[in-house]
Amino acid sequence: MDLKSRIIHESLKLFSLKGFLSTSIHDILKASNTSKGGFYNHFESKEALFHEVLQDAQRIWRRRCLSGLDRVEGSIEKIKTLLRNYRDRYLRDTKSFPGGCIFVTLSVELDDQRPHLSRELNKGFEGFKRMLKGLLDQGKKEGDLDKRVDTEALTEMIFSGMLGASVIYGTEKNARRLDQSIEALIGYLESLAP
Repeated sequence: MDLKSRIIHESLKLFSLKGFLSTSIHDILKASNTSKGGFYNHFESKEALFHEVLQDAQRIWRRRCLSGLDRVEGSIEKIKTLLRNYRDRYLRDTKSFPGGCIFVTLSVELDDQRPHLSRELNKGFEGFKRMLKGLLDQGKKEGDLDKRVDTEALTEMIFSGMLGASVIYGTEKNARRLDQSIEALIGYLESLAP
């Protein structure tokens, strides 16, 4: 791993654990075993690093959460696979994300303190919700969801449930509760079949 990648990787872990504002440049230098010169050769500021870390976190999230969806038949089955991947392949990765979901950590921290950075996070949330709604609309069209289901409301419920599961797991690290939260979302989704 080259120095720039190492700085991004270590910062991702630190931001997940401590947040952006509470992670100092010194913390980053120590974790990535580099000097200020090594850092500033690759990043003009901590905020520039934030954008690189966010892109890396999004890439990891997509790779893990969307894994295998192309091999699953039916939109509702895709959502169920996504939810299980989110739980098993993303949230439970305490090595890469020792503090839990980096997006939740950063969005809570940055909303009031650095709203322009919070807006960057929100773009990812909105993109995910569009994808989720598209899958739900397709599931309705395929006949896997009752025609009366409000897919916009269901999108918000699933998204909020995922965030809630992230927060609870991030604070408790209780695998059983995480399983219950995700399986409750899946069970509710299944209950909406015609």
